[in-house]
Amino acid sequence: MPDAETTTATDAGRKRLASGPGLLLVWLYGVMVVGAVSRSAFQISTEFDRAPLAYSLSAVAALAYAFITYSLVRGGEAARRAALVCCAAELAGVLAVGTWTVLRPESFPDTTVWSQFGLGYLFIPVILPITGMLWLRKR
Repeated sequence: MPDAETTTATDAGRKRLASGPGLLLVWLYGVMVVGAVSRSAFQISTEFDRAPLAYSLSAVAALAYAFITYSLVRGGEAARRAALVCCAAELAGVLAVGTWTVLRPESFPDTTVWSQFGLGYLFIPVILPITGMLWLRKR
């Protein structure tokens, strides 16, 4: 059974990721989870045959957002590193899909969360991972 000092140190380490600006990141990622999960679940269940790639990519975005949100809330060094890697992968995905949708829009009969670098989400999908990586690097 861990002693009180170890538990307090663990709790303090976990709180550090979700305090101050980190709390805003948790909130924004949480909103993106709800948006991406809702969008992809509806589109996959009702019209998947219309644009399977776009709807699958929205589901991947939802998973990335959920994992980062969980990591930020969980806190600790391992969670920080995992969130940092996931933010980098998210940014790579946003840049790749955003570029793809700009150069070859005919490949996407419907938009994804990351289409045109997150245009439909006020560019939050491209800003959020950059902000997340800066916050996580600082910590």
